[in-house]
Amino acid sequence: MTDQPKKSPHDLPDVSGLSIGILGGTGDQGKGLARRFALAGHKVTIGSRSADRAAQAAADLGADLGVQGAANAEAASGADVVIVAVPYEGHKALLETLREHLAGKIVVDCVNPLGFDKKGAYALPVEEGSAAEQAAAVLQNTEGVRVVAAFHHVSAVLLLDPEVDETELDVLVLGDDREATDTVQALAGRIPGMRGVYGGRLRNAHQIEAFTANLISINRRYKAHAGLRVTDV
Repeated sequence: MTDQPKKSPHDLPDVSGLSIGILGGTGDQGKGLARRFALAGHKVTIGSRSADRAAQAAADLGADLGVQGAANAEAASGADVVIVAVPYEGHKALLETLREHLAGKIVVDCVNPLGFDKKGAYALPVEEGSAAEQAAAVLQNTEGVRVVAAFHHVSAVLLLDPEVDETELDVLVLGDDREATDTVQALAGRIPGMRGVYGGRLRNAHQIEAFTANLISINRRYKAHAGLRVTDV
C-alpha cells in the first residue's frame, strides 16, 4: 500500500497587520478574544455603549497588552475587522446605529441567539435565519461590508485564563465572500492552538449558532469547556 499524499491547506493571507475592533467587548467573550488577539500582536479596541466602561475593560486585561477602550462607533471606525460580540437582545439595534461606521469592514458575527429555561439552553428562532444573516440584512446597503460568521464555540473561560497557553479547537467560518472568510480563518489561526475551517455559506450559520446550546449541555454534564475539532482537513 502506498502512502496517500497529504492534503495541502488552502493558502491563507497574512493578517498580522490587521486591527480589530470588538463591539460588546466588555463581556467575557469579547474580552477573551481581545486578550488573545492582543497577545498575537494585533491592535485591539474594545467597544461599548459607554467609552468609560470600555476603557475599564481594556485596563482590566493589563496595560502591557495595549488594548484600548472606546465607544462602539469609534471602535468600529478605527478597525480593519470588527467582531460583534453583543448579547443577541441588542444585536440588531446596535448594528442599525453603526451602519456608516462599518462601511468597508469585514464584520465577524459571533452572536448566539439562545434562550434558557429549567431544561437548559435552547436555540431561539431568528426571522432572518440566524444572527449572522440578520447582520447581513441590516448592513446590506452599507458599502463594502462583508459579513462572516465565526468564533461561536470558543470558551470565554479558556480565552481569559492566563494559565492556558493554547486553545485547542477549530473555528468554523461561514460567509459568502471567500476573501473575507479566508481572512477570518487566518485570524483564527493567529491564536495558538486554534484553526479556522471554512464551514459554508452564511445561510448555514443557523445550525452553527444553535449548536452552542449542545455545547453548553456538554459542558454542564462533564464540567468542561468543550470545543470542536474537524477531522481529515
